[in-house]
Amino acid sequence: MNLTEILPTIGLLGIFAIVFAESGLLIGFFLPGDSILFTAGFLASQGIFNIKLLVPLCFVGAVAGDSVGYEIGKKFGRKLFLKKESAFFHKENLRKAEQFYEKHGKKTIILARFIPVIRTFAPIVAGIGNMHYKTFISYNVFGGFFWAVGVTMAGYFLGNLIPDVDKYLLPIIAIIIIVSVSPGISHILKDKKQRDAIISFVRGKIFK
Repeated sequence: MNLTEILPTIGLLGIFAIVFAESGLLIGFFLPGDSILFTAGFLASQGIFNIKLLVPLCFVGAVAGDSVGYEIGKKFGRKLFLKKESAFFHKENLRKAEQFYEKHGKKTIILARFIPVIRTFAPIVAGIGNMHYKTFISYNVFGGFFWAVGVTMAGYFLGNLIPDVDKYLLPIIAIIIIVSVSPGISHILKDKKQRDAIISFVRGKIFK
């Protein structure tokens, strides 16, 4: 995916839509938000985008997307648990979600911004877990600022500071992707059941 060609084509509104979708709509979990923000910031340093318009749009898209995700979880997600009993849609899981966000919800909303996929589902689960909205929106704004503004401005400043930085853009984006997914991979590997399942799957593929 050549973002340096795609982003100028879709423009500022397209970037806003992607950031919004990845921040809280279930359809946006596959979108590469970190890479898009960084590349958009870099393109702004090259005069393709106006940084004074780009940054506020990304920030608003991130905060608004999370807020919509919260409402989706609160209005529709809880009904799945209350009406349907299954391995996943179980009332006990709802109770655990409520307890988790009561204890860890604040830092989760901020840290999830920097983890792909988790970034999309965190506000929805916050809504399902009935996290207090005033608490949610406060940390939503903080997280949205650090992620949307921080990553975009990183691309902008690097574009201005490093000569011919476009030659290194792909390796930089690759590093961003690795850093952003590493917490999720680390969490999976720490869980013995998940680690054993992965090992069994790999062995099955290699020695079948």
